[in-house]
This record gives sequence, structure tokens and C-alpha cells, in this order.
Amino acid sequence: MLLTPRTLRMGTALVAAAASTALIAASAPEPAAPLGVGDRLFPHLGNPGYDVQSYDIAFTYRGDNKKPLDAVTRIDAIATARLDRVNLDFAHGTVRSVEVNGRPARFDTSDEDLVVTPGTAVPEGAPLEITVRHTSNPVPGEEEGGWVQTKDGLAMANQADAGHRVFPCNDHPSDKAMFTFRVTAPKEDTVVANGVPYLKTRRGAATSWAYRTLHPMATELAQVSIGRSSVLHREGPDGLPVRDVVPTKDRKLLEPWLKKTPAQLAWMESKVGRYPFENYGVLIAQAQTGFELETQTLSLFEKEIFTEPAYPSWYIESIMVHEMAHQWFGDSVSPRTWSDLWLNEGHASWYEALYAQEKGHQSMAKRMRAAYSASDGWRAAGGPPASPKAPKPGQKISIFRPVVYDGSSLVLYALRQEIGAPAFERLERAWVRTHRDGTATSADFVDLASQTSGRDLHGFFRAWLYGKKTPPMPGHPDWKPAPVQTAKPAREARAGQGKG
Repeated sequence: MLLTPRTLRMGTALVAAAASTALIAASAPEPAAPLGVGDRLFPHLGNPGYDVQSYDIAFTYRGDNKKPLDAVTRIDAIATARLDRVNLDFAHGTVRSVEVNGRPARFDTSDEDLVVTPGTAVPEGAPLEITVRHTSNPVPGEEEGGWVQTKDGLAMANQADAGHRVFPCNDHPSDKAMFTFRVTAPKEDTVVANGVPYLKTRRGAATSWAYRTLHPMATELAQVSIGRSSVLHREGPDGLPVRDVVPTKDRKLLEPWLKKTPAQLAWMESKVGRYPFENYGVLIAQAQTGFELETQTLSLFEKEIFTEPAYPSWYIESIMVHEMAHQWFGDSVSPRTWSDLWLNEGHASWYEALYAQEKGHQSMAKRMRAAYSASDGWRAAGGPPASPKAPKPGQKISIFRPVVYDGSSLVLYALRQEIGAPAFERLERAWVRTHRDGTATSADFVDLASQTSGRDLHGFFRAWLYGKKTPPMPGHPDWKPAPVQTAKPAREARAGQGKG
């Protein structure tokens, strides 16, 4: 996710996903209660006791983005503990019925959990198939995220914790799964989702579309676009399919930007290796979101970023690269916990800045010096990069603070200064190769950096990732942090370009 400055101004614990002792037996007198996998920033997000293998989600959209969609979500999982009750994350919709392994099950709600009680307990190691018939409400609630209402339909923006405001799920990036989306919409609309299309049928005034991912995905990266759109096709490196989804009336206006994607993909591959997914593209929404978002294989952008004349071309392209870089850092290699967010945003900001330097003649050192000056202030406001402060009540995306953007790319700059560019580049390639399609932690990155460089870097990272104060910058003894009360975010120093 890349926030606008106005949004920024608004706003390594491991997952403790153990144990049947955290589950509530169906026969117990205690009422249904929300659980969670112990994430330090989102204590009730995710659920213990099962491992999701796949989601199959069907939506029926009748052409009015102010009315709930009818939906059926089927979850195929494996029980990792004996389950007398099963908690799912779900809110902002009405549950009509639930089945567990083909049989009706009782259900209740508690906070943002759907608590399901099967007729018989599910043994550890057994298949767990849950089918939920429900509605999915696209009208925004008090919490942000989920469906985004566009001028002509809908899109999704589920980061960080809003997937469960669209469909029932285990809404934590530590439990990635395969996805199938089936969407029925009026024949005038075009539907596009993560992955590859495999079915399209028309019946009367409606068309049904189906898409399937070829790689596992976190719930926060799900994307379904419904609207009066055109899908533009082109080829990326080695024949990679590139598809862009744009408002039909704006095809010609946006084409000068979209045609840059294949070269940007080639540039990223030259830095970190082969693109990790089945296809890529840009989804341009006619909506005011306040951010751009790296939904897997189909990055979400506001139309405004491409049409605002105040933004220089190098800046727009670097923002495109920021979301593209996330396909490696955050999507293919996902954070094990939300405290590991710096691995996503720090890397995306790093390649954004590197692209701006190489293609737009914008000095990386100048940007990093500005970030260094602001870093102590960012740490005071938001916590160190790998130990961020909890989000503000009711503002879950407030974890996306300056410290996880340029404040974290500053850590990578310091690392490259410390171990040298060749070792740093080997580390980057090894990171995305080693953890492809999986999840990883800050500790994993520290261990791999030490292994790749042939040096014990645990002390270096302890200071840079967890220190309240920014350590001295290797190779730049003249760089000094600004006093905290006057520190100005480097991104806001670029606020004339309008995005953060």
C-alpha cells in the first residue's frame, strides 16, 4: 500500500497460533468469543486450529453498488487441532446458513468473528470444509476497507485487516491459500479478479466470470473489479501476460502510462529476478481511496494519479514501480505478522527510489539523507521499523506510517552501506527466491543477510530495526537526525507531488 500524504497525516512478535486450549468446546457454557492468532498489532485477527488450503467465493452483483451482493464462500482447510468450534473472521454482511463437511452447523457472531459449531467435533488432521451463504455489503461502515465503491461499480481494498468485511476467511497473512472467484454481474459490466480467467458464460441479461490464482495469496491481497471497464492486453518479459483494467472511456488517455509496464517489469527482474506470478496488470479505479494498493497480480490505482498535471512523469512511474515491487515483497513473500510490515513497504519504497534515481535522475542519497534527518521523529511517532506502535482505535491503516516507508528503506540503505552493493544484491535475490509463495519474518531476513554477507549482522539489525533512535549511517558520519520536535517527514517534503 502507498498512502497519500493526507492519509499519512491521519493516521518481531511471531504468530502465537497454537493450540486447542484456545478453542472453546461446543458443550461449554461460555458464549461465543472472538479469537485470534496472537498478532501484536491485531490481536483478534486470524484464527487458530486450522490451515486454509483454498477459498472458492461466488458473488452475485445486480448492478447497484449500494446494495448487498449475494455470496457463497467455501473454505477448504485442514484442522491442526481438534475443533469443537471454528472461528472465522467476518463482518459487514448477513450470514444465512453454514455447513461444515456437508452438514448444517450452528453459528453465532462475536465482535468481528463468525463462530461456527459443527454437529460433531472435527478431529486434528481431518479435512475441514466450511460453506457459508451470506451477503457482502459494499456500503462503507465505521471501519475502513473492504469493497471500494467506484463511479461504475466496485473494487476491493482489503489491506490490512478488511478481507473479512467482504467474505468469511482466516484474515491474516500467515495463512495464505489458493483462491477461486466466481462473479455474476449484468452483461454490461466487465469482471476481473486475481489470477487467470477460466470461464465466462452468458445467461440472459447476466454474465458469469470465473478466475483462479495459480499461487497462494493472503486474504488482504484479494481483488475483484466490477464495472464498465476494458481489459487491455500486452506482453511483458519472456511473454508474461500483462492485462490492465481501465474505465473504457479513458483507454486512450491512460495508454501512455500503461504501455510502460513491460519495461518496468524488465527493470525489476534485472534487480531481483523473475516475476513470481502468472500475470500482472494495473487496475485503475474511478474512486478516491487515498492510497494505491498491491493486490496480487492486479495493482489498484486511483485514476487521479495518472491525470493530475502537477505530478512529474518520473514520480508517477516510480509509484507504479512501488506497487509492482510489492509483487515480490509482500505478495510472493508475505509478512508472517503485521510487525514485519517494514519488509513490504521498506522494499517497495527502496525500489521506488532506485527507479526514480536511475530513470528520473532523482538522487537516492539526497532522499535517504532527508529520511535520516526525519527518522528519529518517525520512530518517536510510530515506533521502530520492526516494532511499530499499534494502530489508532478505529483506524487500522494508521500502521502505514512514514517509518514503514522511507524510514524502512533507510534501513536497507544502511545495510547496503554496511555490507556493500554486491552482497546486498545477492541478498535481495536470495530473499525472494528462498521465501517465494510463503511467509517470512524480520528474524528470517536478519539470518539470511548474515548468511549471505558472511557476517553476523544481528547487532546491526537490532539497532536499526528496534532502536528508539536512528543509529549512525555507515559511510556518512556527517548525517545528523533533526530534533524530534522539528523533524519533517521526507515524503511530506515531496508533498507537492501529492502521493506518499
